[in-house]
Amino acid sequence: MTWVSPLTLSGSIVRLEPLAQVHHDDLVEAVRDGELWNLWYTSVPAPAGMREEIGRRLGLMKAGAMLPFAVIEQAQGKAVGMTTYFNIDCDNRRLEIGATWYARRVQASGLNAECKLMLLSHAFEALDCIAVEFRTHFFNQQSRQAIEHLGAKLDGILRSHQVAANGTLRDTCVYSIIRSEWPAVKSNLQYRLAKRASGA
Repeated sequence: MTWVSPLTLSGSIVRLEPLAQVHHDDLVEAVRDGELWNLWYTSVPAPAGMREEIGRRLGLMKAGAMLPFAVIEQAQGKAVGMTTYFNIDCDNRRLEIGATWYARRVQASGLNAECKLMLLSHAFEALDCIAVEFRTHFFNQQSRQAIEHLGAKLDGILRSHQVAANGTLRDTCVYSIIRSEWPAVKSNLQYRLAKRASGA
């Protein structure tokens, strides 16, 4: 992997560091907060499958198809979720941010906004991306609202796109932020984080 290489991104709320099996126990604890694997419209690993999921993501990284991160809450120094760069298209300077989940207790803490600010900043400013995609299930309203709140635009819906774990067919909502939109998106994320920090 030459265009997208492992790295650590640090903010005041969260640190994103290369995923490793050393994060396993923290991630098992995190996923139990909210029993996230029971949400039928997401693909979150159950506690018993966490080691296998970490291994799967590391295998995709070795193949150059994914750059997985452990999401570390700075205050406690513990992993509270995962996120990735994937669908990496070096020739066209595009990638997707996704395969993301967080422990329930941090989902409204500003952690996601800071994660996205760091991931998008690196994508557009260091990797010179032309566009960054986000994809989610049509029925995952929480995820869709969070993506739209970033300022991403809906490109379209891929109907009957994937077979879900429960056998249903997933309609996938495809969103993107393009390079010309990034300055406004960045300003919005910075404003949201500053407002939260000030208690306003």
